[in-house]
Amino acid sequence: MNATGFSPKSATTGDVDWEKIRADFPILKLKIDGKPLVYFDNAASSQMPQQIIDRLVRYQTAEHANINRAVHYLSEIATMEFHRARCKLQQFVNAEEDREIIFTSGTTDAINLVMHGYGRKFIKAGDEIILTTLEHHSNIVPWQMLASEKGAKIRVVPINDKGELEIDEYEKLFNERTKFVGLIHVSNALGTINPIKRMIDFAHRYSVPVLIDGAQAAPHLTIDVQAQDGDFYVFSAHKLCGPTGVGMLYGKATLLEAMQPFKGGGDMIASVTFEKTIYNTIPHKFEAGTPPIAAAIGFGAAIDYLTAIGIERIAAYENTLLDYATACLNEIPGVKIIGTAAEKTAVISFTIDGIHPHDIGTILNQDGIAVRTGHHCAQPVMQRFNIPATSRASFAFYNKKSEVDTLVAGIKTVQKVFL
Repeated sequence: MNATGFSPKSATTGDVDWEKIRADFPILKLKIDGKPLVYFDNAASSQMPQQIIDRLVRYQTAEHANINRAVHYLSEIATMEFHRARCKLQQFVNAEEDREIIFTSGTTDAINLVMHGYGRKFIKAGDEIILTTLEHHSNIVPWQMLASEKGAKIRVVPINDKGELEIDEYEKLFNERTKFVGLIHVSNALGTINPIKRMIDFAHRYSVPVLIDGAQAAPHLTIDVQAQDGDFYVFSAHKLCGPTGVGMLYGKATLLEAMQPFKGGGDMIASVTFEKTIYNTIPHKFEAGTPPIAAAIGFGAAIDYLTAIGIERIAAYENTLLDYATACLNEIPGVKIIGTAAEKTAVISFTIDGIHPHDIGTILNQDGIAVRTGHHCAQPVMQRFNIPATSRASFAFYNKKSEVDTLVAGIKTVQKVFL
């Protein structure tokens, strides 16, 4: 049993009691208009188990103080727990050093930190930045802002009809002007898992740094930043059963040391005079002001919780849900799955002939089924498939096959209402 109070049924055989785990999540007992909640919006934000809620309450009621700035008992406890959370994240992604982990307000903030700290310092006029069609807006817009400011150029990797990157086209984009790559690990819109190791290795042939957006990968895949060798890796806590408002940036120490700070203020400095400011060492150089202490500690508790179950076990279970749901939806006339990559995580984007995705979501909600509808902050993906939006069902380890059956019944109800 770990610090969250959770222990898997069997750590040796992988025999996990998924119903017992599901019981950890109080919100799943909720009813919507008298019908049980079926929560299939996990790609947007996952739910939080009681153990992490309890950890947050314990911090707020028995440990709360500001950190790094006092010698009293509460400050020392809060400082220690904040640092422990950083170390848990270091272990979770297998970073070489804990100082390579920067706390941010989320994935978007982490990408912007790299854009300002690395991009504005090192990207020049005429340079090229490679992105992919699969990117979330948070890994497009900051680089567009930089390109506009610097006179740089964005080049884009296309995808095929399955929603997979065309890797040969990616490799053709590289030349002596290529200076940065931004790459999503798992598509939030389609669930496609990208071959990031191959893509990182190719970029490094040109000495080009790579940022990996791992927001959708971290809840489902084992992350090993040393083995993958990416230069930056980012994700958020709220997609890993943790709190909102906190995320992390992993960066290779040599790059972080070379970067300029994104924000100025307290704690990111070594000394300040009106003549000169000397910046603090990493990670503190990038954590100006009071950090999200409670959320970071909750982030650490979420890592404990997921690690106790085992990310590989979680992935295997979620894949059974994905396979089952895919087979079920493929049997419904008029339903089309958008994104059929050979390698996927537990996301199904779909359309129904003649029915707008927003209408689909509205009717499903009447049956207590929560799905995401829209462009999923990935409009280039929608443009590629010539559709305005999709409905997206995204699964977590606390979902079950009977909920997929409820979704199937709900889709058939939608068709009856509109067709």
